[in-house]
Amino acid sequence: KENAYSFSNDFMSEYAARNISHTDFILSGFSGSREWKQLLFIPFFLLFVMSVTANSMIIFIILSHRALHSPMYLLICVMAFVDLVIAISFVPNMLLNLLFNWNHISLMGCLVQMFCIHFFTSVQTTVLLWMALDRFYAICTPLHYNEHMRFSAFLKFVIIPMLRNAVFISAIVGLARSLSYCQSNEIKHCFCEHMALVTLACGPIYVNSVVGLCGVFFISTADILLIALSYVRIFVSLFKSGRSSQKAFSTCITHIIVMFVGLIMALTSFLSYRIKNDMSSNSHMAISTMYLLVPTCLNPIIYGIRTKEIRQQVIKAIGSKCGQINKASSDTSRKK
Repeated sequence: KENAYSFSNDFMSEYAARNISHTDFILSGFSGSREWKQLLFIPFFLLFVMSVTANSMIIFIILSHRALHSPMYLLICVMAFVDLVIAISFVPNMLLNLLFNWNHISLMGCLVQMFCIHFFTSVQTTVLLWMALDRFYAICTPLHYNEHMRFSAFLKFVIIPMLRNAVFISAIVGLARSLSYCQSNEIKHCFCEHMALVTLACGPIYVNSVVGLCGVFFISTADILLIALSYVRIFVSLFKSGRSSQKAFSTCITHIIVMFVGLIMALTSFLSYRIKNDMSSNSHMAISTMYLLVPTCLNPIIYGIRTKEIRQQVIKAIGSKCGQINKASSDTSRKK
């Protein structure tokens, strides 16, 4: 009787535990001493300030100059906006965690952050695909460029990829929402990454894992492969025509290298949850953070400031600001 009673109690306690779903979570973040975390705050804060400043400047310059309202520059503006949203969606919470150990987040807040990060990251590669199409039409079919880049014609390249992104990301977040989280409420990450949350579920997560991996391959990987293919077509067109292709070649190679490095980091982060490995939690978090944050800092330089027209406007804006500061300081010294 005692054994039966003990077994019944154990079964009931386990059953009760499995029916408790956490609604509040702790983002454990980087492990280490408080001093180490506060030191780690500095580089991430500088990257965040750089990202927000550079992307805001690109958006302001393109929107405020009508000469830059062509499809290529508007796509760069959209890219800057997407990068800005990605940085704002997770970096402030991570910085507060590092500096003040503010690490609590609700389940709904976690799901919202997850959707913002994954959706706008998918839009990031899709915008790069649109930019590659713009360059393809401009170089390979210049006589029909305006026809291809009309808003009504280009809309088909916007609607289909965006629907694909929205469906996959909504499915990923919806499946994560349907799970019960009874194992632990500690997310071993500095933001709500999909698999970091899902691994805390007490039920099977095979479907979540497969859908998440399909999202990576059918969105980011597919877009980058299409971008690489368009660049190959551009190279072939330039070589056949005999036009000077050194600048286009170096630009395209730079874009391809940056995209493939980002893709490798993203796949490393996603696959580390699904394949047994010896990667430490800090290393995994560093890779996940870098593949999100570093592109938001580099994209304004690679796609924005390296463009001659945008660079000229940036130099003018900085020169004008410096002139105003010098004038104000000289007026102040005269009054004294």
